[in-house]
Amino acid sequence: METKQFKAESKKLLEMMINSIYTHKEIFLRELISNASDAIDKLYFKSLTDDGVGMNKDDFEILINVNKENRTITITDNGIGMTKDELENNLGTIAKSGSLDFKSTNELGEDVAIIGQFGVGFYSAFMVSDLVTVRSRAYGSDKAYEWQSEGVEGYTIDECDKEKPGTEIVLHIKEDTEEEKYAEYLEQYRLQSIIRKYSDYIRFPIKMDVEHERKKEETENEYEKFIERETINSMVPVWKKNKSELTDEEYNNFYKDKFFDYSDPIKHIHVKTEGTATYNALMYIPSKAPYDYYTREFEKGLQLYANGVLIMDKCADLLPDYFSFVKGLVDSEDLSLNISREMLQHDRQLRLIAKSIEKTIKNELTKMLKNEREKYEEFYKAFGLQLKAGVYSSYGMNKDTLVDLLMFTSSSEEKYTTLEEYVTRMREDQKYIYYASGESIQRIKNLPQTEMIREKGYEILYLTENVDEFAVKMLGSYKEKQFMSVSSGDLGLDTPEEKEEIKAKSEENKEMFTFMKDSLDGKVKEVRLSQRLKSHPFCLTSDGELSLEMEKVLNAMPTDNKVKAERVLEINPEHGIFEKLRELYSSDKDTLKKYTDLLYTQALLIEGLSVEDPVEFSNMICDLMIK
Repeated sequence: METKQFKAESKKLLEMMINSIYTHKEIFLRELISNASDAIDKLYFKSLTDDGVGMNKDDFEILINVNKENRTITITDNGIGMTKDELENNLGTIAKSGSLDFKSTNELGEDVAIIGQFGVGFYSAFMVSDLVTVRSRAYGSDKAYEWQSEGVEGYTIDECDKEKPGTEIVLHIKEDTEEEKYAEYLEQYRLQSIIRKYSDYIRFPIKMDVEHERKKEETENEYEKFIERETINSMVPVWKKNKSELTDEEYNNFYKDKFFDYSDPIKHIHVKTEGTATYNALMYIPSKAPYDYYTREFEKGLQLYANGVLIMDKCADLLPDYFSFVKGLVDSEDLSLNISREMLQHDRQLRLIAKSIEKTIKNELTKMLKNEREKYEEFYKAFGLQLKAGVYSSYGMNKDTLVDLLMFTSSSEEKYTTLEEYVTRMREDQKYIYYASGESIQRIKNLPQTEMIREKGYEILYLTENVDEFAVKMLGSYKEKQFMSVSSGDLGLDTPEEKEEIKAKSEENKEMFTFMKDSLDGKVKEVRLSQRLKSHPFCLTSDGELSLEMEKVLNAMPTDNKVKAERVLEINPEHGIFEKLRELYSSDKDTLKKYTDLLYTQALLIEGLSVEDPVEFSNMICDLMIK
């Protein structure tokens, strides 16, 4: 029998296929099953117009059999089969496939979806096999042919016996090595696992002869083995069913089985789109964040299918980072697959699908916020941090997409509010959206800086998470209302007369404030009279974009680049402490210096900032106590 040689370029490509293109060797079974499905599709299509085929859809199947003793796996289909020329063209010349030609010429494309866009997938068999035998008989032919190859050295084609049309592929599995345990592919449970992972939704049954044990009749402890042919794949994807066919329980069970979660999701999103972006998608919003969600180890992404065949387990490009909590899958017929069908060419179609998915998720969250408030708040407790991080990241590029999904705890009843709700409740004379940052709501409520605003009856947003203030700074404003920290310079609370009065007092005590600032030796930018305090004697604020809370967050990060806000010590001109400071400036500047240091250190403690020298602070208090 003459051995034919692969063409030079095909030989090189085969070497690449075996050694590098596929990341996981288990892919070989996906490829051969997909090819078998294509062959059945072609004959099924023919049966729609040719009564002579004598078969209906229920007659088609793919059989997988394992022979451990002979180290073989056999994949059999009763599809269209191949002639001698087709074996030569499709298997002898790599990257020659009839699937694309068939897909482009058939008139019933909506009924026949061809998976195998590249003939090269067949050659993945050589990753696990040292001998591949293909026996095929084309529909309408009375002759069958056998194609056989041990790899790059070439192949043979000869006539053989085969009773019925279709194709049978026999893989002789390689011997185990220290690096690779090929024998795993001779285990039925392993093959079943691969089928369910990649080919569960091939629309024809994939069957295996599975060995079982049963107790012999009229015996107590004797068992006998028997073979039962079982269908391994589900065939009909849940996401291709009509919504009306599915219950919430079925959606939830699919989620828990598919994505390994013990809890029901908060929401499922089932969509089918046609047009510029054609795909089916079934997505879920979990009820709680995975244990590794806010770590570097977490991998985002949706499962990606092409005509029901799993292409990627986590396609990160389908989800923006701020929606990375979404789990689910996308199935499309229009994707441009690369040569191995293991990766995607990042083409226009993929970008269109991703954009459509982003819009869908945004719309569903908006509807949940509007119509299912309790459910949305449950979602927000788990994933609101990610939305706020999305506002801040990428230089605020996505803030317009996310701003109306944000919620913050408010001083109004101390519950979640949206920015739209806050603005709707604003008083006519209120100029700003006020916010305060801190480690907890209780700590924020105790801040001296909030006192005047609360007395005026203005609402305050409580920012308690590290990213909150960064997000608010990035937003800048909402519906033409600027955000204003309670620790910012001018809160817009004073009348012109009050401003003139504070200006005059500041000028009058200018030298004292300069002395106090100098006594703190660079710890503060300025000491000045406060316009925000009511009963509290003093507070610490900041000038510039970097707030005290942002300073704490940034300095807690594992970096040597430490930052410092421009700190300002503010004194309440209506408090008795102010007159005491004036008296000391006139009579005892040394004591004033100590008092200034004491006030500054107390202000640090109120803000939750670390005291630079706790021992000195303790000694200073003791000195004052014994005077």
